[in-house]
Amino acid sequence: MKQFSLFLFSLFFASTAWSQQKLKPTFTYKITYWRSADGKPKEDRNATVIIAGAKQNVLSMESILANKAKYPFEQSIIAKPENILFQVADLDKANQISTADSATISKQIFEFSNETKVILGYICKKAKTVVNSNTIELWYTTEAGIKAAPTVLSQSLGLVLEQVRNGNSYITATKIEEVNNNKQIDLSALKLTDGLTYKDLLWKSRFTTLNIFKDETLNFLDKPQSNDSIFRFSGGTVIVRKVKFPEMLANPNVFVDLTEQSNCDAYDRTGSVFIIPTDKNISLMDALKNSVKNLPVYENGNGKKYQGVIATSTYNPVIELMRFFTPFGVGKYNNLKLKDKNWADKVYYRQDISELFPLVNGKEVWVAVFIGNYDKGGHKVSLNITLHNGGREKADKAVIMPLFNSTNVLEMAGQEYATMFSSDKGLEVTFTLDKDVKDAKLRYITTGHGGWGGGDEFVPKKNTIWLDGKETFAFIPWRQDCGSYRLSNPASGNFETGLSSSDLSRSNWCPGTVTNPNIIPLGDLKAGRHTIKVTIPMGPPQGSSSSAWNVSGVSLGTE
Repeated sequence: MKQFSLFLFSLFFASTAWSQQKLKPTFTYKITYWRSADGKPKEDRNATVIIAGAKQNVLSMESILANKAKYPFEQSIIAKPENILFQVADLDKANQISTADSATISKQIFEFSNETKVILGYICKKAKTVVNSNTIELWYTTEAGIKAAPTVLSQSLGLVLEQVRNGNSYITATKIEEVNNNKQIDLSALKLTDGLTYKDLLWKSRFTTLNIFKDETLNFLDKPQSNDSIFRFSGGTVIVRKVKFPEMLANPNVFVDLTEQSNCDAYDRTGSVFIIPTDKNISLMDALKNSVKNLPVYENGNGKKYQGVIATSTYNPVIELMRFFTPFGVGKYNNLKLKDKNWADKVYYRQDISELFPLVNGKEVWVAVFIGNYDKGGHKVSLNITLHNGGREKADKAVIMPLFNSTNVLEMAGQEYATMFSSDKGLEVTFTLDKDVKDAKLRYITTGHGGWGGGDEFVPKKNTIWLDGKETFAFIPWRQDCGSYRLSNPASGNFETGLSSSDLSRSNWCPGTVTNPNIIPLGDLKAGRHTIKVTIPMGPPQGSSSSAWNVSGVSLGTE
């Protein structure tokens, strides 16, 4: 049964054109339908084909019957007269799944009309139904003597010769042919699974999933334990794994998927998913294995030394895929009940990182997750990266350069907090282009920190980007929607004002959310040396508390 589509292909060698006649219920017919919208044929020109027999209707496509369909593809079989719907999907050449549903067809409800029209010489009546708020009109005939339809809708009304969705999208029969030597599909040979499993397997087969981490704990311990594939550093607050990315000729959509829940820590924490470049003499791996003293130091005159934050001739900073923030104790502290609050069990973060895929296409790279915390229980995370080949245009040769990242992912190993913005120089990096770069952009992520009322976490501050001494972009990163995520924050503190801590607006982040990158246009850049600077009017320390800004920047462009 893994090749039941090949069987269908064999049906059509002997056929006779047929229309405007009474069809024979004991015969088998091939009915071809074409799609159109707003009076124009659909561009894909892949006809829907129904093989209508006495005991079975098979819903397929012309490309499948011609053995030209791309995997995965799906076909449906309606067993008659029971009207049991069998769905069969070929995920690849050797992997077929199926499921059966006895209720879908029988529970369909239609509204009937006195309107008629002629299709292929048959007088057709109109029935109407609503599916997921879409109005579906079905033009069917009882004159043909058989029952079939181009979709699972109205299989029992008669022969549906046209289906119209929302008044402008058509599936219309254009030809009916008699098929000789028909052989029924042995439905008992199908290996059935439940409907939800079937849908899940079919959906997941449409893209590539890289399973990076599964239920891994990020916590703080004296001696975190690594194994042969997952390495723990910085007291266990950083986990790292080497990942092989498939080589893809197309330009895919790429997404990071992360789930998080508290494993004991009740507080909102900075998190980051990042890649560790190893193309220069020094990398963050050296610091992870040994000491932050292995990293080159950035100084801007404010008296502090910042390890590993800017690109140099011998070092590239980490490339941030996604900045996220844990909520207040989701999962672990769901026992803290409030009236009419149904806490989320975990938080799900998802972000498009397609612009960075050329960096990893066909390569083996170190992928890491960081959550800053000093808790022995910490947080539990799972991480996947999915690649979706959706036919995006192939870009010109990409030029991608990591420039800076001030997020101290080695915080628990002594890496300095990002307070360099106390100086007017801020954060400055000089880089060299070997060739001209067209349409350059800066992928810039920024979040302000300082967890007291006057700290930059709670005070809007202007971020300014300077290119070669000229201001090129400025904005105030500020999130006012934090209260939307209250159900992910069971351990959030509640104030006498009636607000929760998780409600408060913040400098571009909210507990339980992703911080989106800003894509800042830089224009065409000539080959040679260039300087990018970031300045932020960071607030002064207050007692033992001080503000900091976690900023990361990657330049994007094409040759």
